[in-house]
Amino acid sequence: MKFCSHCSATVILCVPEGDTLPRFVCPTCHTIHYQNPKIIVGCIPEWEGKILLCRRAIAPKEGKWTVPAGFMENNETLAQAAVRETLEEANAHVEIGDLYAVYSLPHISQVYHLFQARLLDLNFFPGIESLEVKLFEEHEIPWNEIAFRVIHDPLKRYLEERQQGKISFHMGVIDRPTL
Repeated sequence: MKFCSHCSATVILCVPEGDTLPRFVCPTCHTIHYQNPKIIVGCIPEWEGKILLCRRAIAPKEGKWTVPAGFMENNETLAQAAVRETLEEANAHVEIGDLYAVYSLPHISQVYHLFQARLLDLNFFPGIESLEVKLFEEHEIPWNEIAFRVIHDPLKRYLEERQQGKISFHMGVIDRPTL
């Protein structure tokens, strides 16, 4: 950050009085510009045991597969964000179920939230951010083509737990991607 969004003065990076972390501060209007993690929300949509995946049409990882997910917007709940992202990426209508996983990615300042979801119909097709949208049987999922570890790991765990008949909430940290 170079300029204050309130008065356009050049900002400085310093630890404000009473704080413990460096922040961009405007020496002219004294505004402290906090930068906080981004919230990513998505879901694992199911239809008769199959999982809906989207092939990404955008960077990063263009051409790789993922569940529908994206940045949460202001003035929406986590569940609303998951529904909206699924509609935007797959033109799919879902009923959001339980929160399944929360993963912190401190190296990129993101927090992922993944819900269980039920696909409401088969009238889905690629949105502007997807090249292809497809339902996969568990044995058909292209594991080597999953875009992100934060999708790969919880999806793998979800399917294992589903086979065991006991799906439970998970929380974790992914320090650096390996996929």
